[in-house]
Amino acid sequence: MSASVTAVSSNGTYSFTKPNRASITLLAGLGVEGDVHAGVTVKHRSRVAQDPTQPNLRQVHLIHEELFDEVRAAGFEVAPGELGENVTTRGIDLLGLPVGTLLHLGAEAVVEVTGLRNPCLQIDHFQDGLLKQVVGRDELGNVVRRAGIMSVVKAGGVVRPGDPVKVELPEGPHRPLDRV
Repeated sequence: MSASVTAVSSNGTYSFTKPNRASITLLAGLGVEGDVHAGVTVKHRSRVAQDPTQPNLRQVHLIHEELFDEVRAAGFEVAPGELGENVTTRGIDLLGLPVGTLLHLGAEAVVEVTGLRNPCLQIDHFQDGLLKQVVGRDELGNVVRRAGIMSVVKAGGVVRPGDPVKVELPEGPHRPLDRV
């Protein structure tokens, strides 16, 4: 099975969920056109409160649709865009990619993977108990974050559901993803 985009979402106002769209336009160095989190510097409220001059390493949020299948088995219903992601994919292990991976989305757009989304309590406000499904601990006690990855836009372009996703791994050695 080849990797593909299954949904695209954006929102011009702060809200936990993002409505699905027929397409989104990625802008190099900024993020999703018209999305509240687009910009050169941080836009997430908690990051702005810490230091509004930090670079925005969270321009585009991607989640693998397989996560929705997993949480459904635990009794939760989650649809694309409902966890605030911009791009929902299928057929790619997003969480297993190293930092610096380039993801070619459709014909033109390219994003560079910067790290893991750090899920927050808002997930439990969306559906009580869901946070424990997307954040846990491994057998060694290390925190495991499963709520998607963050990226920056390297090359702009239009992204639509059904577009292919091509993975371009960085030169080694590979660095595992950490929260950004």
